[in-house]
Amino acid sequence: MGPRDRSNHAHLLNRPCENISEGHSIIATQTNNFAAIRSAFRNRNYAIYMSGNVVSLLGLWLQRLAVGWLAWDLTHSGFWVGAVAFADLFPVVVLGPFGGVLADRIDRRFIVFGCHLLVLIEAVILCALTALGMITIEWLFMLTLFRGSVVGIHQPARLALVPVLVRKEDVAAAFAINSVTFNLARFVGPAIAGIVITQYGVPHAFALNALSYVVMIGALLCLRLPRQEFSKADDKGVLNEIADSIRYATDHPAIGPLLLILVGIAFLARPILELLPGFAGAVFERGPGGLAILTSAAGLGAVIGGLWLAQRGRLQGLAEITVTTFALSGVSVAVFGLTDDFMVGVVALTVASFGMVSVGIGTQTLIQAVVDDGMRGRVLSFWGLILRGGPAIGAIIMGSLSEWVGFGPPLAAGGFLCLLGGGMALRSRSRLAKLVAAHTATP
Repeated sequence: MGPRDRSNHAHLLNRPCENISEGHSIIATQTNNFAAIRSAFRNRNYAIYMSGNVVSLLGLWLQRLAVGWLAWDLTHSGFWVGAVAFADLFPVVVLGPFGGVLADRIDRRFIVFGCHLLVLIEAVILCALTALGMITIEWLFMLTLFRGSVVGIHQPARLALVPVLVRKEDVAAAFAINSVTFNLARFVGPAIAGIVITQYGVPHAFALNALSYVVMIGALLCLRLPRQEFSKADDKGVLNEIADSIRYATDHPAIGPLLLILVGIAFLARPILELLPGFAGAVFERGPGGLAILTSAAGLGAVIGGLWLAQRGRLQGLAEITVTTFALSGVSVAVFGLTDDFMVGVVALTVASFGMVSVGIGTQTLIQAVVDDGMRGRVLSFWGLILRGGPAIGAIIMGSLSEWVGFGPPLAAGGFLCLLGGGMALRSRSRLAKLVAAHTATP
């Protein structure tokens, strides 16, 4: 690797980073200033897109909280709460790679537009069934599964669309803005949802979400974009390329351990967010208002973690931070699972969210630093699949176990296992940091 290549890697390390809840990919930036933000919003297409996206993200979190609470209210079953969370998250694991192929074959704005139209229809049906008293847990599960499947196709096109909306020099700032926007929506949206659900009912939350999609569709129609250049199919074949990238990731001395840390967080700690409706109702007995407070606490922890790591803007010490927050997540998740004191739970959840976001950002940034450019997209797709699929599987397992032992013990066990893994990783943190440094500086 020559000086120019090392310079490109150094620049990569200082771009904004992705948060852990929604799968959206963000990298850490060295430009943590308002000038960069103003420059990004001077791009007409991006300003229009983000105006609609902000409203749509608030609607997303309104619906997520309402769906979780409705699943609990209909069944008082931890299994069904976990199953509905699984239906929302897991389809991305199966359909995401196919969505990526579509994003390289079909106009990305068309995909994003079509997917928003489909989830608008889903939100209207959900609102109508709930308002008429015809909603059942089976209908809720199927509609959530449909929405999750649409998101699986939509996500790659959405991620690929953003760089087209801004000048090349504004791409990093655009990703940073997306990160902050998503986390702020996760903080504000549930608070709005708590008020709407307690004062007006669940159907109104679904109706507001449907309106948010109308705003986003209008924004997409206002974009002026150049014709997309389509890539040609690779003769090697999609499955062979996936197999090559799996071997590359597992054999890589730095990427393999980083993905393993992410697996621990995704399967053992991250399901805490999907099980919050059960904790709010059965453990803390606080209802939808308590669920809104818990979800907002998770959003607050994510915002703090994301902003802290974004303003650091450097690779040095990030491996140690990632491993330490892995262990911290285990401790705080275990405390949350063991307590029935609401305020202790709020504090533990905030710390857990801070830790989980830090692990997500840290692993993604470190992988970005060491991965070969020819493998970047495929390896990062594994990162995204783990981050979406792990919580889906973990939530349905822990939700099923809660039918027999309650919500707390399975989550506390996950936290302790996460702490055990974090302790083992802490013992080798120096070695991991050296491996990252070595593979950043050499080909």
